[in-house]
Amino acid sequence: MNSLERISATVNFEKSDRVPVIPQIFGLAGVMAGVPVHEYVRDGALLAECQIKAINKYGYDAVFSVMDTSVEAEAVGAVLEYRKGMYPTIQTYAIQDKCSIDRLVLPDPNKAGRMPEMLRALKIMRRAVGDERLVVGCVMGPLTLATQLLGMEKALYLAIDEPGVFIKLLDFCTEVAIGFGLAQIKAGAHLPLIFNPSASPAVVPPQFFREIELPQLQKICRIFAEAGSIANWLHIAGPAASILPFYPSIGVDIANFDYPVTPQQAGEALPSMCLDGNIKSISFIEDSPEEITARASELLNYFETRGGFILSSGCEISPQSRPENIAAMVNAVRKNG
Repeated sequence: MNSLERISATVNFEKSDRVPVIPQIFGLAGVMAGVPVHEYVRDGALLAECQIKAINKYGYDAVFSVMDTSVEAEAVGAVLEYRKGMYPTIQTYAIQDKCSIDRLVLPDPNKAGRMPEMLRALKIMRRAVGDERLVVGCVMGPLTLATQLLGMEKALYLAIDEPGVFIKLLDFCTEVAIGFGLAQIKAGAHLPLIFNPSASPAVVPPQFFREIELPQLQKICRIFAEAGSIANWLHIAGPAASILPFYPSIGVDIANFDYPVTPQQAGEALPSMCLDGNIKSISFIEDSPEEITARASELLNYFETRGGFILSSGCEISPQSRPENIAAMVNAVRKNG
């Protein structure tokens, strides 16, 4: 089996030759290739080159066109600061007050900000790996983009004080995600990862997620599936156990679970859904390869009879991580395969 066949079989709870392994490597791919993060996140061709080098060296199952969480916010009008060796940070939010919401303009993924560079990376990677490896794009979930456009505190106060205005903002953010995601599929992504950290129960209550964010995610997942995405992959990190039961109604096919969620919790909440996780991201900085191997083996053993499992990190593997720990994670799958 190649990687794409292996992942497709796993998503459908069919037999595969081994468990897929997908370390969530973004900026780390650049660092391992000697490319500073601040350069990696601005050049699609460089990003693609680094991703391909990493996957060829370590032999895992997916490449990612992921820069950082501010790509869409910048395309809409946020001003970022690019510091040497670091991910960019937002210096000026695109929305200064609620009146600005009515003046927002949907960005053109082929022209706005760094969006074209992400599409460029996807085209290069898809040409390089074809249908042998999974090619993953990325869009920010509506709630995450809303907090990136307005700022976390202002966004949450707006949701409480003027829910109608806030939903208007979420509607806009949903259209941004749809437009960018469709452009990614057209450029060669097998699927766009929906990355949504602000939807974590650590940020908003589960009831808020169910009533406000869930309908937006349903729309995104439906349109991505209709456009040919091979699966809808939702990534909400942190203590997400309380919202996992909502995932089937959203249309999720692959559910990321982070280290605060136990394998038992994830499996009980989503018995028929493919899961990916959940090695603690900081472990790739702090732990030894032997400790990574041990944790990976625990997960592989737990899900051995269930199936429907992709070994992964619970969230992004930091650019400061130890490359030997990536090798340990991948080798654990091969040993157990």
